[in-house]
Amino acid sequence: MFKADDYRLRLKSLSETLAEAKYALDIDNLGGKLAELKAEQENPEVWGDLEKSKKIGREISSIEGKLAAYENGENAIEEAKTFIDLIEEADDESLIPELEGMIKTAEDDIENMRIRALLRGKYDANNAILNLHAGAGGTEACDWTQMLYRMYCRYCEQQGFKVTELDLENGDEAGIKSVSFKVEGENAYGFLKAEKGVHRLVRISPFDSNKRRHTSFASLEVMPEVDDEAEVVIRDEDIRIDVYRSSGAGGQKVNKTETAIRITHFPTGIVVTCQNERSQLQNKEMAFQYLRAKLLERQIAEREAADAELKGEIKKIEWGSQIRSYVFCPYTLVKDHRTGYENTNIQAVMDGDIQGFIIDYLKKTV
Repeated sequence: MFKADDYRLRLKSLSETLAEAKYALDIDNLGGKLAELKAEQENPEVWGDLEKSKKIGREISSIEGKLAAYENGENAIEEAKTFIDLIEEADDESLIPELEGMIKTAEDDIENMRIRALLRGKYDANNAILNLHAGAGGTEACDWTQMLYRMYCRYCEQQGFKVTELDLENGDEAGIKSVSFKVEGENAYGFLKAEKGVHRLVRISPFDSNKRRHTSFASLEVMPEVDDEAEVVIRDEDIRIDVYRSSGAGGQKVNKTETAIRITHFPTGIVVTCQNERSQLQNKEMAFQYLRAKLLERQIAEREAADAELKGEIKKIEWGSQIRSYVFCPYTLVKDHRTGYENTNIQAVMDGDIQGFIIDYLKKTV
């Protein structure tokens, strides 16, 4: 039996959530702001300033996304209401699954609006700079760090974010010791800032001939990219810039010219490096972005400490400090996508592509 009132109550609840998100995002005034930004974008003076033009373009894209999300949610609710009336008039219960699909679409659109409303922090809309470090666990930790790097790259691809590697140090035997990378996209920092902390992995080690269980740790730092250089002032007398040859593959130019950049900030002791680009100037610009992000993160931490709100502090990369544990030993209840077996013993998977298996599993659970 079709219970129209129950569906109308669900839609009423969705409408209330949408109205709250509309108020939080100030949808009524975004149209005027969008028109102002588009008028400013057409100014010939803006065309000559690449950074300003990029900033205006990002703001326009962000506002258009919010307006489109609100419009999609509003339209989905209205269509569902009309469809409920149609089912009542036709007295055709075979249309109920289609109605359920329409309501599910409305819920997804409104959830997107709700998330946008939540990400209203000062730096949430900024790009993010992430830094992964291997901790306790030796080669195991290096391998785990590489797996996390792949996991976050996959996540960014799904979200439509662009990932740019800034610096990478390979492990002695396998994996990577540390990697720094930039994530570009709307609300990149807002989505990723909660990942800051220590990540723990428990599994049967593929590097141990006795197939014993090992525990590995890796830490993740998440920093907002600073667009306004005036927000974080870096004085020339406070830094030292060193140039050196990039390591790894890269051809004659990279191996024979000093393109890599290392910047040391004396007051804080922070050292940043960048060797991803083929040009020394590009590496220098990236390194300064990285340094500003780390200094900004330090300022945020100091403010939080003053207010006794130490959220997301980086602890020692060892026992008792993890924000999340990934346990794959001794058994898992997931299905191995290669063999088709369920309740697969992780040890039996070790002879295959264990990294690919775990990364695919993490994609579904994170």
